[in-house]
Amino acid sequence: MNASQILIYLTPIMTGLIGWFTNWVAVKMLFKPEKPVHLGIFRIQGIFPKRQNKLAEKIGKMVALELLTSHDIRNKIMEEGNLETMKLFIEEKIDEYLERTFPSKYPITSVFFGRARRNQIKVDILEEVERIAPDVIEKIIDEIETKFDIETIVADKVAQLSPSKLEGLIQGILKKEFRFIELSGAILGFFVGLIQVVFIQFFK
Repeated sequence: MNASQILIYLTPIMTGLIGWFTNWVAVKMLFKPEKPVHLGIFRIQGIFPKRQNKLAEKIGKMVALELLTSHDIRNKIMEEGNLETMKLFIEEKIDEYLERTFPSKYPITSVFFGRARRNQIKVDILEEVERIAPDVIEKIIDEIETKFDIETIVADKVAQLSPSKLEGLIQGILKKEFRFIELSGAILGFFVGLIQVVFIQFFK
């Protein structure tokens, strides 16, 4: 077997390496270079750094419309379990005030408020809280919806990420997929080379 025949049989390995390398470069060029590089009339920059602001807008819009809407926040806060937890928290704070804070701030007045009277005050306050709580919560949520712009907040956070952090974030999510792209390039390149060898042997 001479040198030319050896090169022919090595073709699948070489084309496989070329396929892997080109896909590896393509994946790297998603993130690199981070800053624009001018090569004469050409301007090269990684796709994600170049389009980071646009990507931030898209992610912000997606989160606000699909993942975390103000309607979702409202429903979560208004869930029965959350309201009950809120009521228990308020009751705990009322107990703390009546048992500790009130006697220390008003020692003489507290003498005239026995346990039964304090319990009645607590019951009255809790009834009032339960009555007005839905309206108060609705007003708070309305204020949040007015001032808390989820889309803008998320978009700003993504836009302010450094290119390296953005790369780390995306790589962390799509690492296996990127490896598959590189591997598929190697496999495809290998089979292309194999076909070339078959054609060469068949037509020589």
